[in-house]
Amino acid sequence: MNPEKVAILAQHLARLLPIRQLAFGAALLGLPALGVVTAFGLAPGTVADTVERSSVTVDMALPTWTGAEAPGPQRFTNQERVLRGDTVAGLMARLDIADEQAMAFLRTDPVGRKIFRQLIPGRTMQAETDEAGSLLSLRYFVGPGTVLEVVRGADGFSARERPTAASPRTFYKAATIRSSLFAATDSAGIPDAIAMQLARVFSTDIDFHVDIRSGDSFSVIYEMSYEGGEQVSTGRILAAEFVNQGRTYSAVLFEDEEGGDAYYELDGTSRAKAFLRSPVEFSRVSSGFGRRIHPIFKTWRAHTGTDFAAPKGTRVLAAADGHVVFAGWRNGYGNTVEIRHGGSISTLYGHLTGFASGIRTGARVRQADPIAYVGATGWATGPHLHYEFKISGVQQDPMKIALPKATPVPARLKARFDVAAADAGSRIAMVRSSPSLRFE
Repeated sequence: MNPEKVAILAQHLARLLPIRQLAFGAALLGLPALGVVTAFGLAPGTVADTVERSSVTVDMALPTWTGAEAPGPQRFTNQERVLRGDTVAGLMARLDIADEQAMAFLRTDPVGRKIFRQLIPGRTMQAETDEAGSLLSLRYFVGPGTVLEVVRGADGFSARERPTAASPRTFYKAATIRSSLFAATDSAGIPDAIAMQLARVFSTDIDFHVDIRSGDSFSVIYEMSYEGGEQVSTGRILAAEFVNQGRTYSAVLFEDEEGGDAYYELDGTSRAKAFLRSPVEFSRVSSGFGRRIHPIFKTWRAHTGTDFAAPKGTRVLAAADGHVVFAGWRNGYGNTVEIRHGGSISTLYGHLTGFASGIRTGARVRQADPIAYVGATGWATGPHLHYEFKISGVQQDPMKIALPKATPVPARLKARFDVAAADAGSRIAMVRSSPSLRFE
């Protein structure tokens, strides 16, 4: 082999391999092997790059800094969720807060020390600190709609509780049902509260216990409220479409001049009936209206209502708008709520385990408002709701009586509704045509 080629190859390998590996390889393979490797090199005198290059220098004048826009102190934001067994000190450490003065303030301030008593797993705490870990501000989401806020000012720390400054965000989701409504909403990342609303909105046309089929689909537009990236309240459905066994149902939320809102079909007909056929979420009829053998007294007696079997604590809903005329204990009915509606119609709800917040004689309720919870008080052998529908004080079968229809969009608001419905329809069509996409 040409000695000049051998020298070039040796220099090349020396740059690629450690000295020990090169020496070992050379001893093992010998120089003839090196001659084979050189076949992959460039022949002497070959020019691989013919591009001409030159250097260009440009003088650029930099602006003179006057110090007028000096950067302020850096702020660092962190967020943590309270874990089971957490302490305030441990949570502060995870938030990178190293501030004994802040800890001393929280222990002594009447508002600030509430954090020690209300450290509930799952709640969120957000903190702003400087480079040294000193606390600049702290926000703890005490509960839905309330924030405990601590701020460092020129005179030290201050603490207050305030309502959340919620800002709504709109979500666009679509899904196809394979097994159940809740499995589909979970797969699409839709909160359970929105899934429950979806079932209520379409419950006048779809029985979600028996009518759902694999392949049914839905599209929904809803809003949730956030502050600082934290969800602070459950939102509401703005528009939705549900395809059940080939039939399409639509809903759009529309607000009147007085701030009242309701769901309507895209043509303006009301999605609701004037009265709910079933005032219990996800239940089944366990005893109908008419004569039966009483489960306790074992004699034939008239059953003046319909019994809905449901787990204890299931929410009971107002069948229609009205005023509460009784809320308390009533003999065999146990805990009872009675509501007077328009005209001569009233409804009664018995065997309740308790009453919803604000339910008392004289209270005004709207259709589907929670009024109580299923129980087994009074003459009851198990948890269920006893529901009566009365006209002029006489009980009627609530499952068979022809219920009056709800009022459609008033004529004076129809033009404004048509604009809102057209916009909702186009947005639903966008979601439906892109079922694999989820928008915000």
